[in-house]
Amino acid sequence: MFEIEYEFREDDLIHFNEVQFTRNEEIQQNIRRHRWIVPLVMLLIGGFYYFYYSDRNSAAYVLAIAALWGWLSPKIIMLDLRRQILNNYTYKEKNAMFGTYTLTIDPTQAQYLLEKSPSGKHKMLWSDLVRVEYSKHYVYIYISLSTALVIPRETIKSGDLEAFAKQAEKMIERASG
Repeated sequence: MFEIEYEFREDDLIHFNEVQFTRNEEIQQNIRRHRWIVPLVMLLIGGFYYFYYSDRNSAAYVLAIAALWGWLSPKIIMLDLRRQILNNYTYKEKNAMFGTYTLTIDPTQAQYLLEKSPSGKHKMLWSDLVRVEYSKHYVYIYISLSTALVIPRETIKSGDLEAFAKQAEKMIERASG
């Protein structure tokens, strides 16, 4: 039997949503457009001040603001995303989401991944799970294309995460094949 116990925190939820956000090509295209169009318009305004009015100070201020906009706008968008993520959940939902999780792969219950979380006990069919994905600080077991069990490596309390993830991968492949 494979079992891991870990702590799921607000930072982990925010991290997962940021990863999903950065992988969304449409959103990234909008950020790039926003990052370059506004500074280009400001560059034109700065050029107008410089060439038409011969006002170097105003042109320099406008160009400095344009540069700051291009540099800071993605960071401000990510800060706003973090705020929006946490505002999407009620206090009750947060209490049911954050805390200690236990995931179990039990040979006697071979068709299910067993989850014990602050919201209760759940059984997830292996055939309903999509994939296991690894990153430097996390392991994700995708329940759907946009939802996953986020397992932070640093908060593992018990169990072998690597062995568990490999076994989960095998079970998902077996159920889908």
